[in-house]
Amino acid sequence: MEWTPIVFGAFKALVLGVGMYFAVKWHYVQAATKERRAALRMGGMLAAVFLIFLLLVGIIAYVLSTMLGLDLNLP
Repeated sequence: MEWTPIVFGAFKALVLGVGMYFAVKWHYVQAATKERRAALRMGGMLAAVFLIFLLLVGIIAYVLSTMLGLDLNLP
């Protein structure tokens, strides 16, 4: 059996594990230093935009399905 894939696979796992640790640590520190009010405002705006897009996709799906003649009545 070749040893190269085993060594490179272990090295890759080690590097990715260390990178993920420092990424999570950095994001945690950044989140702790930001103002809570700004973060809540941004979360609210993102939720509102998501709901608007969800409603828009639902309307488009309904109109398209009725134009194609699909039966949308509940049994």
